[in-house]
Amino acid sequence: MKERDTPFDDPAARFDAGRIGMWLFLLVLAVLFVATILGYLVVRIDNAGSFVPEGAPPPPKLLLFSTVALLASSYTMQRAVAAARAGDPAQGGMMVVTMALALVFLAMQGIAWVELVREDLTITDNLYGWTFYVLTGLHAAHVVGGLPPLAVSTWKAIRRRYGPDDHRGIVYCAMYWHFLDGVWIALYATLWIGSLR
Repeated sequence: MKERDTPFDDPAARFDAGRIGMWLFLLVLAVLFVATILGYLVVRIDNAGSFVPEGAPPPPKLLLFSTVALLASSYTMQRAVAAARAGDPAQGGMMVVTMALALVFLAMQGIAWVELVREDLTITDNLYGWTFYVLTGLHAAHVVGGLPPLAVSTWKAIRRRYGPDDHRGIVYCAMYWHFLDGVWIALYATLWIGSLR
């Protein structure tokens, strides 16, 4: 019996369908993060005078450096996508740097948490501490969740599996990665502004 042709037999159609699926996935994640930020703002406004306890530390300055690392990883990711589309072997090196910067970001986040704990701000102390750890932890969990597909894309890029005819995997990773960058900037700005008395 002859197999029927489907629209997804066409690589371009598969790529377009994958991008639509990725956009829908990112839309769901955007709703999650927007709801979380709005919840934070409601709690912050409702507890205006008492939200930031006396003597509570502001968000660690290390978060500024972790933000730079994450933005740099977005740049190297986009360079990897451009290289993959052109069949350029530089795609592998760019993906390795992206993966390294992602790990640097997570390490800095962990160090920032340790720094806050040493300054006597834990997740159970007050709303200020709880919201900081929950917001940053939620984002970090999504970065960690992005590491396996990032590792697979890095492995394929190193082996030059991506080229002008097929670079879907690396494009999907880049979409997710750029989304996480945008979310982090919004979260970091929210936490920084929310820490002002």
